[in-house]
Amino acid sequence: MASSIPNAPSAVNCPSYVGLRAPQRTFNFCVPQPATKSFPPRLFVVRASDSDFEAAVVAGKVPSAPPVPPKPASPVGTPVVPSLPLHRRPRRNRKSPALRSAFQETSISPANFVYPLFIHEGEEDTPIGAMPGCYRLGWRHGLVEEVAKARDVGVNSIVLFPKIPDALKSPTGDEAYNENGLVPRTIRLLKDKYPDLIIYTDVALDPYSSDGHDGIVREDGVIMNDETVHQLCKQAVAQAQAGADVVSPSDMMDGRVGALRAALDAEGFQHVSIMSYTAKYASSFYGPFREALDSNPRFGDKKTYQMNPANYREALTEMREDESEGADILLVKPGLPYLDIVRLLRDNSPLPIAAYQVSGEYAMIKAAGALKMIDEEKVMMESLMCLRRAGADIILTYSALQAARSLCGEKR
Repeated sequence: MASSIPNAPSAVNCPSYVGLRAPQRTFNFCVPQPATKSFPPRLFVVRASDSDFEAAVVAGKVPSAPPVPPKPASPVGTPVVPSLPLHRRPRRNRKSPALRSAFQETSISPANFVYPLFIHEGEEDTPIGAMPGCYRLGWRHGLVEEVAKARDVGVNSIVLFPKIPDALKSPTGDEAYNENGLVPRTIRLLKDKYPDLIIYTDVALDPYSSDGHDGIVREDGVIMNDETVHQLCKQAVAQAQAGADVVSPSDMMDGRVGALRAALDAEGFQHVSIMSYTAKYASSFYGPFREALDSNPRFGDKKTYQMNPANYREALTEMREDESEGADILLVKPGLPYLDIVRLLRDNSPLPIAAYQVSGEYAMIKAAGALKMIDEEKVMMESLMCLRRAGADIILTYSALQAARSLCGEKR
């Protein structure tokens, strides 16, 4: 079979490399062919070697390239001034999207979110007026569907908050450790459906208390500390038995982290983590949440156990106690108004730091977005990035699903 080697111009752009000459002849040669099979002709291309191109450039025969772009013109009237004698111009690292992305110090992903979900005994999902887009989810159906949506966009951690029927509430909150109560039942259902789902639980008596407080209330209005901790230990063990991965005491009773650790370990739940609400402030940002759970205090306020919003150093005291008692994660609540506390804990503890973007923060962004006063999605994402920048490893946020969809490029 005869094959031919075509002239070099088909492979080398010789006019661009003056001095390189293409072969002028076509060479013919024979290639033996198998006796039983025939093959179509094959084309062999001769290409100039790297050394040929290098030699041409060294000889000054440089191939053409686009010209240097002209300097952009300034607007008419721009003053002509000498360049400032600056050794460092930080804007150089911000001049293009690629550079800004390359030098971004803080990142955020759906894995950083813990999705708070409200549950109730009903079948229907009930909208929460003060929290647009949030519902009391039916534990058998609506909750399972919402968890599926979250997992689809990478959010695989949730925290459960129950709306308990009034008839089951009592001064001592005994329903909190009912092994067949709403929360344990829900945990078992979710673990059966999604074994790898990370389930956080709330450890506090306020959803179960007829007084609406996080602890047992004495007749003179004093919140009893040690007696409350006893109840919380039973609640945490019941949640762990159902399959909870992380129990989260939000009550702010003294000594409860150490007591919970001892109770869990005694029952064989050494693997269950404790996320302590280390710095939980007596904040006015919680209003919509209390509407969601119908858990407003029947009287008074929570200032004798939640922290004073004016205090900064006190958070270090709480942090040191929780660390010494065996906490695995330290949480700050609220989030955005307390970025300084998030940073304080981040700078003083090696433990993971969580921040709770609470219902009031969520509701304000939603309300301003609905009124077109802000770009809701951009403000939402910025607020979450701020919490990460301040030092939060994980963020409990009602925007978890919406934010994860935004990060994944979905628009819904």
